[in-house]
This record gives sequence, C-alpha cells and structure tokens, in this order.
Amino acid sequence: MLGVSRPSVREAIMVLEAMGLVESRQGGGTYVRSLTEKSLADPLTSLVENNPQLLHDLTEVRIGLESWSAYLAAQNATDEEIAAMATHLEEMRRQAPSGGWGADVDYSFHYAITIASHNTIQVHVLDTVHDLFKATIEVALFEFYRKEGFAKVLLEQHEAIYQAIANRDPEAAREAMIDHLSIVLRKMSEFLDRPAV
Repeated sequence: MLGVSRPSVREAIMVLEAMGLVESRQGGGTYVRSLTEKSLADPLTSLVENNPQLLHDLTEVRIGLESWSAYLAAQNATDEEIAAMATHLEEMRRQAPSGGWGADVDYSFHYAITIASHNTIQVHVLDTVHDLFKATIEVALFEFYRKEGFAKVLLEQHEAIYQAIANRDPEAAREAMIDHLSIVLRKMSEFLDRPAV
C-alpha cells in the first residue's frame, strides 16, 4: 500500500519506538503512544542538544504561546491565580538586589500565567516542553545578568505583565509579554552568535 519494502517499514518503526512515539507489542502489532511529556519532550530535547540554534526557535514559539496565555489570563484569572503571580513577582523583587533571580522563580511566574489562561491545551503544551522552556529562561537570564542594569529592566517587564493581568487588560498583557520575550529573543540571538572561545 505504501510502496515501500517491509525492512524500510520495520526500520522506521524502530526509530519511532526509540523516540517513544510508538510501542511495539510482540505478536500484537504497533501502537501510537499517548502524547505525554516523555513521548514528546525527549525527541525535542535531543534535537536541541544537537542544534542549540533551536533555542532561538523555541523562544519564538514562547512569544506566540505566552503572549496568548497572558491575554487569556487577563480575561480568566481568578483572584487566587493573580495572587500566585504576585508571590512569584515578589520573590523576584527579593532576589533582584543580589544580581538577579533564579530560573525556577522566573519559570514559575510564567507557568502561573499559563495556568491562569484556563486553556487546557496551553497548559499541556507548556508541560510537554517544560525543560526546553526552562532552558531558554536560563540562557536568557545568564545573558541579562552579564550586563549592568538588565536585572532592573527584566523586573520592570515582569511587573508590567503582572499589572496588565491584574488590571484585567488582555491587550496590554499580550503586548507586555511580547515586549518582554522579544528582548529575550534578542539576547538569545546574541548568545548564539557569539564565537566559541
């Protein structure tokens, strides 16, 4: 039916199985596995490890996903969800004087926004690529903290995102997230373009 030989099909199935996308059962056939974090994230992680330029591409994906999350969060967030964002932002403020904050609190702030979008697919996508999104945050923070005053700029951007969501202003929240992640994208480009030493 497919116009390919059986060995070619077997080889393709072996590759898909190694990637965790299908499961072969002895004498029972081959089945597509559910789209869990493991089945999708492992091949993506492998791709990024072999091609760091994909961190740049992933940051572009973040702009699309997270700007829409911010828009939806401004419409849908509960008071408790806004309070959770405020807690993460306060932790950033607390850590900022020491030269910046850790990737964990930064990721938690962004994740809280996605949760507050109340969009199950948005949350599932972020859960799926959790480690990769966190990698873009780690690289960007490292690049920001190398330059004097950039921690302050970064904090102001997070505050603008939070304030727009707390004010229930979807368009301002979307724009604030785009402004923030566009600078992250620029920093990612500078990092990747730097010659190896």
